Amino acid sequence: MSLKIPCCIMRGGTSKGVYLLEKDLPPEGEDRNMALLQLMGSPDIRQIDGLGGATSVTSKVAIIGPSENEQADVNYTFAQVGIDQPTVSYAGNCGNISSGVGPYAIESGLVAAQDGNTTVRIFNTNTQKIIIAHVQTPEGKVKYDGDFAIAGVPGTAAPIRLAFERPAGSVTGKLLPTGNLTDILQVPELGAVRVSIVDAANPLVFVQAKDIGLTGKELPAQVNGDETLLRQLESVRAEAALRLGFIHAPEESVTESPGVPKLTLVAPAEDYITTTGDCVKADTIDLIGHMMSMQKAHETYALTGVICTICAACIPGTIVHALTKGRRDKKRLSIGHPGGTIEAGIDYTVRPDGTLDIAKAYSYRTARMLMRGEAYI
Repeated sequence: MSLKIPCCIMRGGTSKGVYLLEKDLPPEGEDRNMALLQLMGSPDIRQIDGLGGATSVTSKVAIIGPSENEQADVNYTFAQVGIDQPTVSYAGNCGNISSGVGPYAIESGLVAAQDGNTTVRIFNTNTQKIIIAHVQTPEGKVKYDGDFAIAGVPGTAAPIRLAFERPAGSVTGKLLPTGNLTDILQVPELGAVRVSIVDAANPLVFVQAKDIGLTGKELPAQVNGDETLLRQLESVRAEAALRLGFIHAPEESVTESPGVPKLTLVAPAEDYITTTGDCVKADTIDLIGHMMSMQKAHETYALTGVICTICAACIPGTIVHALTKGRRDKKRLSIGHPGGTIEAGIDYTVRPDGTLDIAKAYSYRTARMLMRGEAYI
């Protein structure tokens, strides 16, 4: 195929991706997937012949168009493009890439900018959920510069508030997909591993770092340099994916469901050193969290992971709740991760049967338009 596709490259949060209008792509299916693979330069560990950045956080695509949903202004489909595998996964969403959707929709004329702030209602087709983005638009123009900093991104920029409406059951339809607060997975090389599987914004598999011989303070380079450890961590994730019915056999996890569920290691709040050499003090966070992304250690912490983590922290009996139940503000959570810290808030009530009714969970990100042009594939 020979195509010339208008596109933008944007940084959204701590990810970077190619943002496209749906009308400029082939219809859903094999032709679209082939176009995205060629666009990103996959499969190739360097992605040298495409726009991908050879890491999971820079091999992402946002596909955006008008929405017929009366509660939304635009539809947004997230695609995680494999790097060394010819895979395009639509399972789950990326919260960081979501933070660029509002500005992109305004810049592309899909949403009219207001003077001051513009609210963009986003329907994420991956999870069938609504995300509300609040974008600064003084004099009707998207404002990218500002004084808000997020860990993992140099400098500062204008904050974008992202509220995930009714985030529970984003992929599986249930906040607790297995019906259990904790599950025991039988994992090759590790034996019985206790996990909490929670689905809010994205399904996460929470494991106490100490249960697999780690402290939680390990940096991504240390994890990624240990092939045995990576294999063991993927084995845990594979068993969870099998339990959720995402795959039929553990060996299918990398090819059939590489992005979800997301494995997340958690540990009690302690002083630790970030990848930039800064010291995060225990009294400034509620727990330490390390996420895996496409079989590698995440350099920071996925935004959908933050949303899921604060939801898990509000459910008595989960691994996350046990580590964070002493926090002062039950509707806010601060997570220490390899790149620094990130905070989230939540609005929920407790039903008479003790289950949570989560109206929304939110956090703040930044985004920036890097390039607008045409891609040739």
